[in-house]
This record gives sequence, structure tokens and C-alpha cells, in this order.
Amino acid sequence: MAKSDLKIRTKDYALSVIGLFAALPKRTETHVLGRQLLRAGTSVGAQYREATRAKSNADFISKIEGSLQELEETEYWLELSKYAQKARKDPVIVVKKGKPFAAVVPLRNADEETVSLSTNRKFLAIIERSRSRTKKEGAFSSKERRRRFGLKK
Repeated sequence: MAKSDLKIRTKDYALSVIGLFAALPKRTETHVLGRQLLRAGTSVGAQYREATRAKSNADFISKIEGSLQELEETEYWLELSKYAQKARKDPVIVVKKGKPFAAVVPLRNADEETVSLSTNRKFLAIIERSRSRTKKEGAFSSKERRRRFGLKK
């Protein structure tokens, strides 16, 4: 394999990654993963080109190792983006040490503020205290309040 062959292939790889990034759906999770994928995937060729200008064999090996690390990282981000795509349709079970750890579920009709509040421990504690107090004091449920005031869900 000629030196220029790998130079061309790493450039084609970077262009493919750029094309994939451009085709990703415009959603928060794919944007975050896509930017990481774009950064890692396009740096493979740049690091290879640096390696071709190495000052010593040790320098060459070090720079080629960096390029290989970026390839591995690109593969990682591709794997995560597959999960993100799947999570749009069905829950995805996250596994830690071979055991279910969490579930990623799609949220429909939820804005970023709602999602961030729903993951804020202090906010969740306030809601839980409010629900407990409502049960204890016999106040109207939110469903009953909506019914009484003629509000829709």
C-alpha cells in the first residue's frame, strides 16, 4: 500500500463522516453525539498526516497510535448514535456490568425545560412533598381541580 493510498482513504473516511453528520436528524441527542463523531472521525486523517511528518520512528508510532485511538472513539460514537436512533422508537435498556442499569425512553411533546426539571432532584422532591401533603390534608387532586374549573388536560 502506497503512502498516498492511506492519505486518500483517511480523507474519504473524513468526508463520509461529514456526510453522515449532515444527514443526522436535527435533535439534541443526535447533535451532541454527531459533533463528537464529527470531531473524532475527521481527526483520523489529520493525525495520519502528522505521522507522515514524524521526526523519528517513536514519534511516528505515537502519532499513528493517536490516529487509531480516534478511529476507536469514532466507533464508540457510532454505537451510541445507534442507541439514540433506537430510543426514538422503543425504550433502550442500558446495561452495566451485564445487568440492567437504566432505561432510555423516548419523550414526546416535551420541551427542554420540562425534561431538565424532571431530572432535577430538588424539583422532584418539591413535587413529592406537595403530593404527600395533598394526600394527607385531603386537598383536591389535580384531576379534580381541572374537572371543577372546567379545564382540559
